[in-house]
Amino acid sequence: MGFLKEEKSQRMIRAIKTVFFLITLLISFLFFSAPVLLAVADTILPSALFSASSPFLSPQSLSSHFANYDFRYSLVDIPLISILRSVVIICVYSCCDGPKLSRGPYLWVVTVCSVLSLVFVSLKAPFVFGGASGGDKGGYNTKATEVALFICSYVLAVGHVFVAYRTSCRERKKLLVYRIDIEAVNFACKKGFPRYEKLLQEERKK
Repeated sequence: MGFLKEEKSQRMIRAIKTVFFLITLLISFLFFSAPVLLAVADTILPSALFSASSPFLSPQSLSSHFANYDFRYSLVDIPLISILRSVVIICVYSCCDGPKLSRGPYLWVVTVCSVLSLVFVSLKAPFVFGGASGGDKGGYNTKATEVALFICSYVLAVGHVFVAYRTSCRERKKLLVYRIDIEAVNFACKKGFPRYEKLLQEERKK
């Protein structure tokens, strides 16, 4: 009986270790994929909120939004800015290697894109919310959706900067480790990680 209890406890311990490993693996994946996941969220969430604020949205009504665009009242530009911001950030992120992610254009491009979009949305907000709120329940729901759209744009813009900063710090630490152990850089280059070849060449020149 004691042997069976000991075997069950060992199985439970192994199960707990497996679950802990899977959770750690998932957190690590989310952490390293944060720029891509945030860009996807920045593309989907504002568009979904804009669709919710514009009932019966269709290609025809969308074209009428563009035809009758007014900076003071139209909301179609907010999801478009989010999509454009995400596309630029993903393109820069995919084109940058380790050194450029650590101290190069990636962080600066993300910061500039986010700040410009924040300025645009901040200038637009007083015009959109300056009028009186809708008196009926449908108007109240529409106004709440518009507020959520603006808040979502603010939060995602700040999130891009935060994720870019964390990515820059992570790559800087990684480069520091490889600078300390230059043989590890050489091994990584031989195994097919060309992003650190430039660092290896710089270290060899010293």
